[in-house]
Amino acid sequence: MLTKRLAVLPLTLALTAAFGAQAATTTKYLIISENANKQIGQQVVEHLDDGLTKVAFIYKDNGRGPELAEQFRLGADGTMTEYSVKGNSTFGAVVDEQFSRKGDKAQWKSTSEQGEKTVSGPAAYLPLNSSFEVASVAIAALAKAPDGKLPLLPSGTLSQRVLDSVEVTSATGQKQSVNLVAQTGVGLSPAFYWTTTGDKPRLFGIVIPGFGNMLEEGWQAAAPLLAKHQKAAESQMLTDIAAKLQHPLTGLTVVRNARIFDSEKAIVGQPSDIYVLRGRITAVLPAGSPVRDADNTIDAANRIVLPGLFDLHGHVDRWSGTLNMSAGVTSVRDMGNDNKQLQAMLDETAAGKLMAPQVVPAGFLEGESPYSANNGFVIKDLKGAKDAIDWYAERGYPQLKIYNSFPKAILKDTVAYAHSRGMRVSGHIPAGLRAQEALDAGYDEIQHINQVLLNFLVKPDTETRNLNRFVLPAEKVADMDFNSKPVKDFVAYLAKKQISIDPTMSTFAFLKQKDGDVNEPYAAFASHMPPDVARGFKVATMKIEGDAQLKRYEKSYAKMVEFVGIMYKAGVPIVAGTDDIPGFTLHSELGMLVKAGLTPAQALQVATRNGARYTRTTNDRGSIAPGKLADLVLVDGDPTKNIEDVRKVSAVVTRGYVIYPQEIDAALGIAPFVGDAPKVAKNAAAVAEVYGGSNEGALNRIETSARKRD
Repeated sequence: MLTKRLAVLPLTLALTAAFGAQAATTTKYLIISENANKQIGQQVVEHLDDGLTKVAFIYKDNGRGPELAEQFRLGADGTMTEYSVKGNSTFGAVVDEQFSRKGDKAQWKSTSEQGEKTVSGPAAYLPLNSSFEVASVAIAALAKAPDGKLPLLPSGTLSQRVLDSVEVTSATGQKQSVNLVAQTGVGLSPAFYWTTTGDKPRLFGIVIPGFGNMLEEGWQAAAPLLAKHQKAAESQMLTDIAAKLQHPLTGLTVVRNARIFDSEKAIVGQPSDIYVLRGRITAVLPAGSPVRDADNTIDAANRIVLPGLFDLHGHVDRWSGTLNMSAGVTSVRDMGNDNKQLQAMLDETAAGKLMAPQVVPAGFLEGESPYSANNGFVIKDLKGAKDAIDWYAERGYPQLKIYNSFPKAILKDTVAYAHSRGMRVSGHIPAGLRAQEALDAGYDEIQHINQVLLNFLVKPDTETRNLNRFVLPAEKVADMDFNSKPVKDFVAYLAKKQISIDPTMSTFAFLKQKDGDVNEPYAAFASHMPPDVARGFKVATMKIEGDAQLKRYEKSYAKMVEFVGIMYKAGVPIVAGTDDIPGFTLHSELGMLVKAGLTPAQALQVATRNGARYTRTTNDRGSIAPGKLADLVLVDGDPTKNIEDVRKVSAVVTRGYVIYPQEIDAALGIAPFVGDAPKVAKNAAAVAEVYGGSNEGALNRIETSARKRD
């Protein structure tokens, strides 16, 4: 997920060997992991004497990373007139992209698209894969723009504003002032950059709290100061968004005429009225029951009302909450994060400063290796594992997630210790083991359908910490016999032990995506997205050579989806998770469950009842009943009959607020999925307005003598 977050920003990789000519100037940036405190990449920018710029960007984490070579020239207005990039993307897909502008004619071509456009005046081309130096070019061009805006090619508008200024000091004692800017118009959240000052600003560095930073070499000590200022500026933006889009429901609220989805029976009941007070349900009565002194009324108008949806495979950040809320996802199980960042986000959400779902955290535990994912705790022995588990248990984490490089020799003892602290254990399968061996060691759950099926594809010496964990299933699952005894015995074991499976089918559709085609999980909502986001949906992730390999990968993926249905029908618990674009791909995951053989109502049950069961929150969530949290999703249409109707969320009630997806969509440049939304009708004489306030000091002076005579 971390790589996917980075992909929203312009990124490329170029090899230093690509540089041939003598450079006039060279700027080197180092990418440092915050958690591991080690270098995981670099960017080298050479501006040659003839006006050509060449960039080398290398980034590797979690056994993967992009590798591209990039070069470009600028025109008099500071935008690119020539651009090219070659290589491969994070998961190995071929990247080959060119752009040119001659006069008013702009042309571009990549492995997934080609086009041309007549333009006048400055316009910045937005590559599908690029280095951060492209952002640097935009920084300078935007600084020249009178209104801080710049047209984008193929479409869109990029905006930039300065948020803060800081003086920093290098390792050699040199000082300079740098500005924090926020760019909007690319992706679904702002991009924050630190720039040099003056008439021709350029990129100084990038800070990604919880992940790491990329700063000019020699200025790495400035990272904590920059992070402090950036967090403050970003927090203010997020607080303003939360205040604007979260509408408090003070006092008693009645949601009338609601057809409630019963998540235990997977059916829709008769119209009802739902009473909500301070974020909890106090009563569920037949529609039309007398209402006494309600402060607010919301007429559901016979809409189906779902319990808040669960995404059981998220990696939350401060900006993803809006996407989850707009999709009716009110609870997310976080499956790996920077520990301190996550704790801060939980505090911010509780204080109402962050628009976010309720998060159930899973503690991330990784082992040291060249392939390590630098998140959570990265350990090397059993003592380190136990210390990490203690940290998580003390903070109420109900689950532990073990990752690819975890030492297999201490797996069983680690799982046992986590169980002794009351935690469930799940994860990827550590390298050198099969899924069955992880289950024998005590796993309660497995993440990802590829990790499940690798059980039949790996040997003790198979390396699964690199791209093999994707390539092997794509190549081999097509030939698997699901009726064979080993497969049937494995499924029976999963069912007998009630091992839950988090397949994340939507995220693995990339295995069979062809360049130029919209990836299957994105197809249903691509037309609603801003143009630059939708454009990215056509970019392939895997390296697929020829039609024969494409058909093989398509068959393998289809059988992965089929296997999820086989497990479900055998009684294996399935949960719904994304590990992809928040909110929208949870809906796609439910669509994949239906494709696997579940009914739409059963798929909704997986995302509600099962979500609560496997986060241990059934006392609070997963169904609509008195005493539970008032997490309510009002939906147009009938998703129990057509699962695609789950995208038609008209309003969400959660944590004592009502939230309208239409407002979120408007703020993010997303075309809405519904028309009218049910509004809140407020009582003219709200209880809080009539009875709020007190003057106990004066009252006590009057009543003191009276109390003495009682």
